[in-house]
Amino acid sequence: MSGQLRPAARRIPARLWFDLATVLVALILYSIAWPTLFVTHEVAPVLAPLVSALAVFPILLVRINPALGWAISAGAALLLSLALSPSPGNDLPFEVVHIIVLFVLLFAVALRAPVQVIVVAWLAQSMLFAATMPGSDTGPVWGWVIGFGALALFGYLVRVLVDSRRQLEQQEEVTELERARRAILEEKARIARDLHDVVAHHMSMVVVQAQTAPYRIADLEPAARAEFESIGATARTALNEIRGLLGVLRSDGQLPEHAPQPRAAEVPALCASAQRAGVPVQWSVTGDLETVPETTGLAVYRVVQESMANAARHAPGAAVHVGVAVTAGGVGVTVRNAPAATVPRPTLGGGHGIEGMRTRVAAVGGELAAAPTSTGGFEVSAHLPTP
Repeated sequence: MSGQLRPAARRIPARLWFDLATVLVALILYSIAWPTLFVTHEVAPVLAPLVSALAVFPILLVRINPALGWAISAGAALLLSLALSPSPGNDLPFEVVHIIVLFVLLFAVALRAPVQVIVVAWLAQSMLFAATMPGSDTGPVWGWVIGFGALALFGYLVRVLVDSRRQLEQQEEVTELERARRAILEEKARIARDLHDVVAHHMSMVVVQAQTAPYRIADLEPAARAEFESIGATARTALNEIRGLLGVLRSDGQLPEHAPQPRAAEVPALCASAQRAGVPVQWSVTGDLETVPETTGLAVYRVVQESMANAARHAPGAAVHVGVAVTAGGVGVTVRNAPAATVPRPTLGGGHGIEGMRTRVAAVGGELAAAPTSTGGFEVSAHLPTP
C-alpha cells in the first residue's frame, strides 16, 4: 500500500503541499487563539471566533498574495488594539498568535513583493508595534525599526539568492542545450563535407570519362559524341552546383580533403592502431569489406572510431570488441566494451558522440542503438543498408 502511495505523492505539486501545510498551520493557530483569547483580553464570547479569525487566517495568503495578507493582519492588529481591553496582568495589545502571523507575513512580503511594498510594510509594522506595544512610549522606537528591518532584509537576501540560483540553472540549461545543438550541427557539417568529398570524386570521374570517351572509343557516331559531351557538361554543372551549395560548410577554415576518405576496409587497420596505442581491442570481420560502398563505409569507419574513443575515455583499461558483418542486406557494426578496469577521470560537460554517430548513420538510412550492457559495460550497435 505504501508503495502505491509514494508515486501518487510525488505527482502532487510542491505548491499544493505548501498550501496544505499552510492550512494545517492556520487551523492549529486558530485552535490556540480562540481559547487563549479569553485569557489575554476581555471579549464577548460571541465575538471570539471573529477576533481569532482576524488574527490567524490572513496567513492563508502567505503564498498567493503575502502583501494583501500582511495588510489585513496589520489592519486587524491596529483595530483590535483599539477595540479590545487586555485582561489584568496582560500588557499585549493583541494576541501572541497575531504577533507570530505578522512576523511570518512580513518575511513573506520580503520574499515575494516589490521593494517599495517591502519598505512600506517594514515601516508600517515598526510604527504599529512602536505605538501599541507596552513600554514603547518611554523607550526608543528604533529597536522595532531595526528588528523588523533585519527580518525584512534577511527575507530579501534569501529571495535574491534563490532568484540568482534559478537564473543560473536556467542559463546552464540553455548553455547545455546550445552546446548539444552546436555539437550536432558540427557533426552534420562534417558528414556533409565527407559526402561532398565522396560525391565530388565520383562526379569528377564521370566528367573525365565523358570527355575522354570520344578519344577512347573508335568510330564514335556524331550523335553519341554529342551525348557524351552533354553528359560531361551536365556533370560539370552538377559538380559546380554541389561545390557552391556546400561551400558554406568550408566557412570554418577547413580545406577540402585531398586524401581519400576512410573506407570500411580500413576498420581492421583502425583497430590495430588502437591496439598499438594501448587499447585492449579485439575485432572480427565477416564478409568482404571491399564491397561496402564508400558513403556507407565512411559511416562504418566513423562509428567504430567514435565508439572506441568513447570506450577509451569512459572505461579506461576495459576490453573492447569490434564486430563488423557484411551481408546482402547491409553492414552490421557492434562495438562492446567491458566495465572499466580503473576509475575513469571525470570529464567536463556531457559528450555528444552518440548523437553524432546516430546522425551519421541516419544520413545513409541506417539505425544505431547505444545502451549499457547487463554486465556493466556499454554496447553500440548499428545497421547500415547497402544499395
